[in-house]
Amino acid sequence: MASDSRLQVTVRVGKSGLTESVSQELEAQLVRNEVVKAKLNRGLAQDSAARELLWRQLEEAASARLVMARGNVAVFWRR
Repeated sequence: MASDSRLQVTVRVGKSGLTESVSQELEAQLVRNEVVKAKLNRGLAQDSAARELLWRQLEEAASARLVMARGNVAVFWRR
């Protein structure tokens, strides 16, 4: 697995929040890549609990596994 610091953010959760298209994009990228790095737009989640909830919802929606989450950035792995 690639080092987190070298992995580029390729999925962004924008002002519309966690939409079906975001989870579909994460799923599609995980078909092509072993790991995918995602980022929440600043201000989308008010605290760490809200961010954790968003990451867990995306994990479930994309049939992925949340490997690491730090602040507004998370890394997902294909199950």
